[in-house]
Amino acid sequence: MKPRHFDSTWKRSSYCGQIPAPEGDGPAVVLNGWLRRRRDLGGIIFLELWDHTGVVQVVFNPELGCIYERAKSLRNEYVLAIRGQVRERPEGTENPSMPTGDREVVAEDFLLLSPARPLPFEISEADRVDENLRLRSRYLDLRRPSMQRNLRIRSEVTTFTRAFLTGEGFVEVETPMLTKSTPEGARDYLVPARVTPGRFFALPQSPQIFKQILMIGGLDRYFQIVRCFRDEDLRADRQPEFTQIDLEMSFITEEEIITLMERHMMGLFERIMKVSLETPFPRITWRDAVNRFGSDKPDLRIRSEILDLDGVFEGCSFDAFRKAVEGGGTARGLHLPGGASLSRRELADLEVRAKELGANGLAPFSLKEGALKGPLVKFLSAEEQKSLIMASRLNEGDALVVAAGPWRETCEVLGHIRLELGGRVYPVKEGEWAFLWVTDFPLLEWDDEGSRWTAVHHPFTSPNLDDLDLLSEDPGKVRSRAYDLVLNGTEVGGGSIRIHDPAVQQRMFEVMSFTPERTRERFGFLLDALASGTPPHGGIALGLDRLVMLLCGVHSIRDVIAFPKTQKAQCLMSGAPSEVDPGQLSDLHIALDLSGGDDECASGGAE
Repeated sequence: MKPRHFDSTWKRSSYCGQIPAPEGDGPAVVLNGWLRRRRDLGGIIFLELWDHTGVVQVVFNPELGCIYERAKSLRNEYVLAIRGQVRERPEGTENPSMPTGDREVVAEDFLLLSPARPLPFEISEADRVDENLRLRSRYLDLRRPSMQRNLRIRSEVTTFTRAFLTGEGFVEVETPMLTKSTPEGARDYLVPARVTPGRFFALPQSPQIFKQILMIGGLDRYFQIVRCFRDEDLRADRQPEFTQIDLEMSFITEEEIITLMERHMMGLFERIMKVSLETPFPRITWRDAVNRFGSDKPDLRIRSEILDLDGVFEGCSFDAFRKAVEGGGTARGLHLPGGASLSRRELADLEVRAKELGANGLAPFSLKEGALKGPLVKFLSAEEQKSLIMASRLNEGDALVVAAGPWRETCEVLGHIRLELGGRVYPVKEGEWAFLWVTDFPLLEWDDEGSRWTAVHHPFTSPNLDDLDLLSEDPGKVRSRAYDLVLNGTEVGGGSIRIHDPAVQQRMFEVMSFTPERTRERFGFLLDALASGTPPHGGIALGLDRLVMLLCGVHSIRDVIAFPKTQKAQCLMSGAPSEVDPGQLSDLHIALDLSGGDDECASGGAE
């Protein structure tokens, strides 16, 4: 018999999850897909054939003869083309959990397109498989329905975003992937330049400077869905390469950028999640966010705020708390509804966690039978106890934990505990979307290691114009014109109004201890551009990976990226990063010096 092969006669007439409903004898169909499961029951073979639209049951009857016999050898994940006829499932055999569970295909013939070797895990059981194993066989992991869904949602997000921004007059422009290294913040990924030995390109951490230059060039409104790279320590919501929805606008203020992004989110959530968002989103200054929630990206779904208890403890007889308040620090508390039921062990664990986060300790109180309980109650007068109950709004059966120390550190410790307790103590509504703008970030922060001021966001963020005089006098008090978009406790975007005055940009570099020579060598082209007629401008970058992660309801951006890296920045599937041929290094004039590293980490230097 002449070998059969895939041709137009075997091309699908219907997707597996979209087979037509039978009418009379039912339509004839050709299906293409993967064999997800095979069962031999009572002389009849049942297959579940899968493609990205879903699964359909296929029946092989013994009357098919040699075709039936060949079907006995089929295994999971074989790729098949099947020709047959749709019919209603016999009464009592329907499967309501499948969209196609009321119908099936009676096979007439099939073509084996590709066999599959024994697999390291079953697709249907992949959710229970170690993630590293799934990443090594990502080509199998991608067949999971959840991964199919996540990547298609990601595609919908980018499709909607392109249409929305184009409709708002934005121009999509690609900026360079090989750029100049300007190491401020995270480390750059460096690329050796073969034709200029000893020199290196950097992969961009962001298109920041180029999009500002596009504004100077008169493009007015730019956007790009762009890959960016940062050589930094990784965690669940970070990758060495990630994607931004990046945009910039000329002759613009913060208000217009914020309003535009709120309209983008409204349209996106209506399109993807079928949810109507309420705008405007709440806004809060950075200082208020830390003061009330212990975080610059607070999760507003948790209905609790950090309490200011300075007035209660400033005169108490407990030295640690009193001295903290009198010395310019603070005493802050976290109300735990129903927390009086927490065991001593649970309260002790909270104190251990607070110390891990940097607190000196954590004092618990509770209200039981109308009386305040706790190891520190003896240090409080009756009036102070009453004041503490009122200030913390304690009800019968509630608990309170109190920490004291420097303002920011104390707030942030309680902020971590607030998040970690989460829904255990503070009920969170299912399907709730809590957006928030955080504004007025500090422009600069002191770097003890470098003994200099560094930019909180980046050195091109404009200072608040009311604080310009403080730039040289007291840099730590200067507010920025920066704004972050937060969703359910995750920062999904950040932006700012940029510096468009070259004199202010020069002052910014000076405050950051850049010498004139260093400024000129790294940023001379930007200063020249700024001095060539620069409109006021600003923009924002949304983290596409984080945004899609939240939309998909998963906890790691690795689940919304087709080919992610591990937390060690490795691709387990391809084996990257890997050694390269010595001849390639020679062409690049690079010699390796492994004396200062370990087996897994090598440093390179240009000859």
